[in-house]
Amino acid sequence: DLNIGSIVRSANAFLAAEVHIIGRRRWNRRGAMVTDRYQHVRHHDDVAAFTAWAVDAGLPIVAVDNVAGSQPVDRAELPEACVLLFGQEGPGLSPEALAAASGAVQITQYGSTRSINAGAAAAVVMYEWCRRHAAG
Repeated sequence: DLNIGSIVRSANAFLAAEVHIIGRRRWNRRGAMVTDRYQHVRHHDDVAAFTAWAVDAGLPIVAVDNVAGSQPVDRAELPEACVLLFGQEGPGLSPEALAAASGAVQITQYGSTRSINAGAAAAVVMYEWCRRHAAG
């Protein structure tokens, strides 16, 4: 999945401590443009394992998806210490993933499309987090 590589690259650009991949271990590293060599990447077998990790780490999960009840990311609470959860291209986040989240945010869109590429969405939300919380 090229989106994962793009997300790893954006995570480095926007100061993410780690990228968490849930499910399949194999992904196309080309989109990472070598950042996967120094950006921390952690794998979880399933949503339950990821959720257990987040709970143990004391980090709230913020879902990013166009679902009922999600708040526009530019106006929503976005904690400094949190983990952002992005879904798969197409189906988005699973019901299990949404249930694990403490809240959900969405990216306001103005054109005729209902959604944007998962890698692009991740970059937008990580930029918003960085804009609020990065020093300097």
